Amino acid sequence: MNIALRKQKILAAVIENYIATGEPIGSKALQNTESLNVSSATIRNELADLTARGFLKQPHTSAGRVPTETGYRYYVDNLMDVQAPQERVRRYIEARITDACDAPEHILRTASDVVSELCSTVALSSTPAGDDTRVYRVRFVQTGRFTSMLVLITSTGMVKSRLFRCDFNITPEMLNVFDRALNEKLAGQPLSSVNQPFAQTFAASFGELGLLMPDMLLAVLDACKEASGTNVYSSGTTKILYQTDQSLSSARSVLELLSDNSKREKLMKTVPDGTNIYIGRENALPELRHSALCATRYLIEGYPAGAIALIGTLRTDYANAVSILEYTAKVVGEQISELISTHR
Repeated sequence: MNIALRKQKILAAVIENYIATGEPIGSKALQNTESLNVSSATIRNELADLTARGFLKQPHTSAGRVPTETGYRYYVDNLMDVQAPQERVRRYIEARITDACDAPEHILRTASDVVSELCSTVALSSTPAGDDTRVYRVRFVQTGRFTSMLVLITSTGMVKSRLFRCDFNITPEMLNVFDRALNEKLAGQPLSSVNQPFAQTFAASFGELGLLMPDMLLAVLDACKEASGTNVYSSGTTKILYQTDQSLSSARSVLELLSDNSKREKLMKTVPDGTNIYIGRENALPELRHSALCATRYLIEGYPAGAIALIGTLRTDYANAVSILEYTAKVVGEQISELISTHR
């Protein structure tokens, strides 16, 4: 739906003022907008037309205007000006995430903390979905005469470890045999294919030596199963309770969603590539029908991986949200990609 340039300027001014103040905007307030060099009467006529066309609404007869979901959508698609974060904000994001670069999970937890802090709302981050994740390699660390630790490294940099115990004395030579055999068979395998039939076939291929492998193979299966799941981290959960333009029932719905791991995982798994904004009823989950969801995917070695998102009210500062999300996702992708390269 196209609208004339003057109406676009007035709509943008109403939305940006409302996002900043939370107060309905009238024609007198808009007269002070530099880009609007028209009379108060003309502004009133344009406001009335924008209201009739569904972009704005009046809370009550004598009040100014506030945006509707249609108005927000038009603004996001056509009028929003997304700027790169200020240098001090970029440095802050980089410093926080770089300090957490010991593991992808730590990086992602920190990313959701940073987004929540900078945007003053609920933020989420997710590990890459296990569907496309493969085994990069496995390693063994001997921890005792009868015990060892298996370390699984995935193609997305996730590291999972499992201790296992054997009924025989474990020697370095035996671990070397396990190491070579497993990496020959596992490297490049999708995590989903490392299952019970795979373990049985693998053990059988070693004849009598396979009788020594059950405990080690169970550790492999457990590590792959954990790595194949999607972990979702949330930050700033209670901030939803302090947003004055969010009703108590809407806040309760968001909190219910955040407390349900399966719904959080579903939400983050279904985020499309790129940056996306869902406003009110555009959200597929009913718990978000009165909220705004902004989400983007980070890239690992150039490929879309997990997601970073925020949940706010309809009065979210969308331009700032996109700016913070995209820059955070960029730094996250770079740090996880660098972490993966250290395992090679």
